[in-house]
Formats: sequence, C-alpha cells, structure tokens
Amino acid sequence: MMSTTFAELPVAVLGAGPIGLAAAARLMERGLPFVVLEAGGRVGANLLDYGHVRLFSPWRFNIDASMAQWLARAGWQAPDADELPLAREVVERVLQPFADLPAVAPHVLLRTKVVAVSRDGFDKVKSAGRNGAPFIVRGVRDGRALELRARAVIDATGTWNRPNPLGASGLPAIGEPEAAGRIFYGIPDVLGAHRARYAGKRVLVVGAGHSAANALLALAELAMQAPGTALVWSVRSPVPARVFGGGEADALPARGALGSALRRLRDTGALEFKPGLRITHLKQEGGALLVTGMGRDGAPQVDSVDEVICATGQRPDLSLTAELRVQLDPWLESTQALGPLIDPNVHSCGTVPPHGVAELSHPEPGYYIVGMKSYGRAPTFLMLTGYEQVRSVVAALAGDMDAARRVELTLPETGVCSSATGTQCAPGADAAATSCCGSEGPIVSTRLAAPARR
Repeated sequence: MMSTTFAELPVAVLGAGPIGLAAAARLMERGLPFVVLEAGGRVGANLLDYGHVRLFSPWRFNIDASMAQWLARAGWQAPDADELPLAREVVERVLQPFADLPAVAPHVLLRTKVVAVSRDGFDKVKSAGRNGAPFIVRGVRDGRALELRARAVIDATGTWNRPNPLGASGLPAIGEPEAAGRIFYGIPDVLGAHRARYAGKRVLVVGAGHSAANALLALAELAMQAPGTALVWSVRSPVPARVFGGGEADALPARGALGSALRRLRDTGALEFKPGLRITHLKQEGGALLVTGMGRDGAPQVDSVDEVICATGQRPDLSLTAELRVQLDPWLESTQALGPLIDPNVHSCGTVPPHGVAELSHPEPGYYIVGMKSYGRAPTFLMLTGYEQVRSVVAALAGDMDAARRVELTLPETGVCSSATGTQCAPGADAAATSCCGSEGPIVSTRLAAPARR
C-alpha cells in the first residue's frame, strides 16, 4: 500500500461557516485537496442560531467571490446585491447550495467536533523535524473518535459558541451558573420562537454591541404588542458610542439606522438605561432574579428582573491548539499582529487595515486562524474581511506568494470612531488629532506592510 506524501495530504478547514466554506472554494480554485470539519448538523450552524436576525450588511458584503463563481457554473442565481439578508438566508441561499455541489459535498464532514490539533509525533516542546511533520486533527464524529492527517490547518471555528459571561471581571457573576435558566446568551428570537418567554416580562439586556441592539429593538416592538413588557439596558462603558454608531455617516445605512433607533429608544424613555454598570451577583428570589452590580459612581445597584439577555460578546476556544506553537495577542487573544489594529482599549473603528497571510501566520508553519476567531475577543468583524483572509492564506499554501501578499479589500466606514478616552470622531474630523483610528476613505488594493507592534 502506497503511503500518502505530505504534499498529497488535504488542508483541514475547521468550521463550515461562511469563512470556512470560502476557504474550501479557494482551495478548489487552486486544485488543493481539502476536508472541512463542522461540529454542527448543517453548514452555517452558527448563523442559523440567529437566523431570524436581518444583517446590516447587504448581500454584496456577504458572498465570497470564489463561492459565487463555483455556484454560477451550476446555474445559481445571485441575490440582489443591495438587499439585506436574514442570517438564515445566507445559509439557505449561498452556503448550503455551495456545500451541496458534487465537488464539495464529499469533503464536508458534519457532526464532527474538533477537539485538538497537533503535529504527528511532536508535542509543543519538540523542534527538530517539526515543520516537516503533518498535522494531526483529532475530533469526535457521531460519538466516535476520528483522527486525520493534514498538510495545513485553516481554523475558522469562530467564537459564537463561547459567549462571554455577565460578570464584568471576565468570570461568571456569582450565582450566574445557578440562574442559567433565566439567561439567554446571544440574540433570542423575541418576536418569534421566544416570544412567550419575554412577553409581559421585565427584561435586562446586557451588552453594547449590535447583538444587544437587535435584542432591544425587538423587545421594544414586543412591548407595543404585549402590555407589561419592560426593557432595561445595561452597558459596562459609561459611553456606548460604538453601538450608537455614525448614523447617516455610516457607509452601511442599516448599521447606522440600528444605532440611531436604539438612541431614540433611550432618549424617549422607552427603555431604562444603566450605563457603567458592572454586574457582580445574581440571585433568584421570590420568583424574580436580583441583579447586583457596581454603578459608574462606585455605588452598589440592585435590580429585579424576570429575564436576562447576555450580549456581551464571545471569546475564542484556545484549547484546540494547546500542543501547537501559536502566537496570540496577550489580552485580546487575537492573532498577535492584529491586536494593535483592533484593540477596543485604543479604538473602536469598524474597519481594519487589509491584512492577509503575513499577519495571520504563527510560529507553527501551516496553521492559520481566520474569520472571527482571528479577532479573538475584539468586536466588529465583517464577512468580507474573512473572505480576503482566506484568499491570501490559500494563495500562500499554493506557493503563489505574489497573490498572497497582495491584499485587495474595500470595507464600509462606520462614520464613527472612539478613542480610549471616549472621544468620538465626528464625520470629517481629524482622526489623528483626536487620537482616533483610521481614515475616512476605504482602503483598496493595499500591499501588506510590516505588522504593527505595540
């Protein structure tokens, strides 16, 4: 029996979401063998988890060019580029049709949860000969252990399944695990499947991002239909500039409208706003949930609610690569070179300078983190960024370093940028003068520079 050479081994793509499947499309384009491992029972499982949410970016920003080309050859009709899709429609109209293509379907393994990645015969400590050893990808499929060898690994597992806790210290609040039955992590379907859970209830939404905004706006609509429904909004920052956004200055009108609508809710008193609240304790008492925290003035605050929606963001699963030499930003847990570009302590822009294989490489050659996971705990990631990441990475795996280094990307401006001091840059303001980030114009056809450092 002939053994498979290193070059003949597949590239293992972890995750069959939009970025993972875009990687598969690029690998097919380059004629490289691949296998896609997906923990869920369908491709795009994370998107389906909030499938009822309408995205603020139109189709033009949500379809990978390579996937579109493969689908078009099979007679697929592209959606209207300017329409705003529901999250589930991205799966139903793009990801699933692509995964069903005869050239793709045999290489997608569903219900396969990856639990570890290492080098064949090498733990993290051993060096001599390491770079020539295949990767070992270990997983569980339908309850049975699975292990395969790969020439490279593209980790597009995302962060959705690892939500941050309510506790402001990065740890669950005291009593949070015991109150789990009253807490929804993510974006519930308030007007649909979860309507009965929230109708007529006092609901606390925690978080300052777009997930929190979606939940609050849906609750506000429910409040007009179901008397007794009350909204409480808590954010840890005293100034939620990022979620209010740039309004009409936002290059994505629906994103700007989302923040503007939320601002109106606050200004009209349709919700109770608690800025600067850091939750420390949860306790179920007398049929209600007592939420205790410290206010922005340092004084303790206690509120009684029926339900909590936790939209405090997500974090990456770092356990998969315990035996690999991975270099991450020490506090964001993002790929290290991206840390200074996306650190919310410094700025909260919606755009990041174009980047590719140079910034996504690790001391472990052949291992790449792409998509939302490449941003670690940082917020605001657009699919388009991930599509360009995998285009560059796959070009490098194919040996086309000219294409890998040439990064072409246009990202829509948010119309707002905040500095570490909370200063908000108005449209047209001098960003450098106010310690904000970025420029007003989109960055297009930019050649990679040396990675920025702290």
